[in-house]
Amino acid sequence: MLPLETIGPLPSCIHLFCCWVGHQAVTAATKAQRDWARVPVKERAQKLKRWYHLIMDNEDYLARLMTTEQGKPLAEARGEVAYAASFVDWFAEEALRQYGDTHPPGAGNERIYTIHQPVGVCACITPWNFPLAMLTRKAGPALAAGCAMLAKPAAATPLSAQAISALAYEAGIPEALFPVLTCDHEHSSAIGEELTTNPAVRKISFTGSTHVGSILMKQAAGTIKRTSMELGGNAPFIVMDDADIPAAVDGAIKSKFRNSGQTCICANRFFVQDAVHDRFVQLLHDAMREQLKLGNGLEDGVTQGPLIDESAVQKVEELVQDALDKGATLVAGGRRVEPNAWFFEPTLLTDVSSEMKIAQGEIFGPVAAIQRFSTEEEALQRANSTELGLASYLFTKDIDRVYRMSEGLEFGMVGVNTGLISNAGAPFGGVKQAGVGREGGSHGLHEYTEVKYINLKLGQQ
Repeated sequence: MLPLETIGPLPSCIHLFCCWVGHQAVTAATKAQRDWARVPVKERAQKLKRWYHLIMDNEDYLARLMTTEQGKPLAEARGEVAYAASFVDWFAEEALRQYGDTHPPGAGNERIYTIHQPVGVCACITPWNFPLAMLTRKAGPALAAGCAMLAKPAAATPLSAQAISALAYEAGIPEALFPVLTCDHEHSSAIGEELTTNPAVRKISFTGSTHVGSILMKQAAGTIKRTSMELGGNAPFIVMDDADIPAAVDGAIKSKFRNSGQTCICANRFFVQDAVHDRFVQLLHDAMREQLKLGNGLEDGVTQGPLIDESAVQKVEELVQDALDKGATLVAGGRRVEPNAWFFEPTLLTDVSSEMKIAQGEIFGPVAAIQRFSTEEEALQRANSTELGLASYLFTKDIDRVYRMSEGLEFGMVGVNTGLISNAGAPFGGVKQAGVGREGGSHGLHEYTEVKYINLKLGQQ
């Protein structure tokens, strides 16, 4: 119970209650984590494997729940369920590969070795655009490493997180070890503040905007927490004049219009070399017309659902209008479907320049904004002119250019001749202001472990 003296105006009471809930969850997770860390790693892995199978057994239910709650088309939602499950499967197996090392000793009667131990109690704050996959990408490695994971899902998508966590409990993972803390949007910062400032929480993992990430890092700095931050993106999609243009168009459709453009790694700035610009635009326009269909995500054939809320639609409208006002050409789309609807037409703009707002930050909507370029050096310079170095894409057949440009792009990830780069076995993350740390692969597991160095002195020789 809250002390009587804390009771005040209703908003204040809700804020205090959210803080209290967070504090109680941290206390319970601290005890549960100590017990979990003593569970043999093989047993932890077996529980994660059971969780994986339960997720896949309930694929249709989870997908329909996600479509109803978040809006993405059902086929895409099923794909996310499988993607979310892949992290649980991967880290169930990676848990068995937490190898230590031996090191050359300083003296003949010394032995030096290192081991990996769990960080302890961890917390994650996950976004609404991938409510299942972003949760398992964080909880999977944490639980595999022997940590607790307190999860705070986005206020817009709490049900998806609660559903998948319920399957974890059914698999034998203690609820106190992996609680899901929900709150409305207005008061969600109270839980976030508790998680970032409570000294019992040793690590924070967040996926979201750079602005919010910087706030969380400042809050976490007071107790010197480890952080993993997957933040904003401004992905360049570069099409060179020697590229396979139909393949580049296919990559553009998959990268740009997945989840109606509401992904942190979707193509945000298209740079197309002069010699192939017109052909690329024409084929992309044709593909958009033939392959993209707006509507209710539960209906067959729909590929484009609504944006997440009214403010998201207004943002896209403003970006498109700013581009048109500054000289861009509207080839297709460009407006919301109905005055009060959250559906925005798949949109194609050409004659876009770097001075337009649409080229300067995340669009988070179904708009392909095409810019021309002349030389490889120009493409690299313009692509790198952002602090949001998360994902990038390059289409070319020249293997020398592949190496040269891939290594020259200032981004944490480069997709070469593909628009799909996410994989549970690969280290996902960005550079500059796009993030800190990596998720996925062996790197993702190490983010939840501490390396302990042990110097053992033997008897005199």
